[in-house]
Amino acid sequence: MISSEAPAALAGRIARVEQSLGSVLRGKDEVVRLSIVCLLARGHLLIEDVPGVGKTTLAQGLARIAACGFQRLQCTSDMLPGDILGVTVYNAKTGEFEFRRGPIFTNFLLADEINRATPKTQSALLEAMNERQMTVDGVTYPLAEPFMVVATQNPVEHHGTYPLPESQLDRFLMRLRIGYPAAESEREILRNGHAAQARVAEPVLTGAELIETQAAVERIVVDEALVGYMLEIVGRTREHDGLALGVSPRGAQALYRASQALALVEGRGYVLPDDIKRLTVPVFAHRVVLNQRASLAARSTEAAELVLNEILRQVEVPI
Repeated sequence: MISSEAPAALAGRIARVEQSLGSVLRGKDEVVRLSIVCLLARGHLLIEDVPGVGKTTLAQGLARIAACGFQRLQCTSDMLPGDILGVTVYNAKTGEFEFRRGPIFTNFLLADEINRATPKTQSALLEAMNERQMTVDGVTYPLAEPFMVVATQNPVEHHGTYPLPESQLDRFLMRLRIGYPAAESEREILRNGHAAQARVAEPVLTGAELIETQAAVERIVVDEALVGYMLEIVGRTREHDGLALGVSPRGAQALYRASQALALVEGRGYVLPDDIKRLTVPVFAHRVVLNQRASLAARSTEAAELVLNEILRQVEVPI
């Protein structure tokens, strides 16, 4: 468990992060908080929604919270893996080949509209997101710490998109949807006009402070009964009639880390059952695959959430 002195200092940091990120995405407190949970859990974040609701604004704001390296990729269908990883070129002056690093060598990588890139280009991120290293031409390069990929995507029904494969989706700790703003928030957006669009999140943490806060997440206590609760939920996804593919062990680990991070953000040194219930849908919904009958009955995103909520109702909560 985190020490008694630590929560006060960490609470101040987390409050500054929430305030900074909330200033660029107004009226979406739950989305802001879960984004911070993903960051502190050392996860990667996928933001999926229709165009124009603030996906890129949230992604940029999250990536600029800490005073670290930041790179943005606008994904297109003609982008190549080398545009992300870098390329080896011949130097005529030295007579040797040199590796020129791509934008992946940063702390925060924003991949805007990731599903507009081809599957070959999307796969360039797999090793980096899972192992935090890159291998090019047989040479392995470690990536910087902290390292986080924040990706946005439009729903797959939109033209010119390539659905992310299951192996890619499984590497995102969370998938969030922003949704349309509330009436008062949208009124403020209209009144402020360009000023609202130009608002940029200010760095409120150093890289060292962020790493220290992420390390504190690992010291949050998870009772053995809650571990069993998580595993029961995971097991039900693998047995449910409506799902062709359940949650992987990587997904179970993601829920464990995310619940620890949420407890820290909430100012606690221990996880509650409500933390797990609150995180199950954003952590698992993009990892499960519907069977054909269920996928025809409703949009896959909505149907997956319905199945997970059904499982949560069925699994007994530990006391």
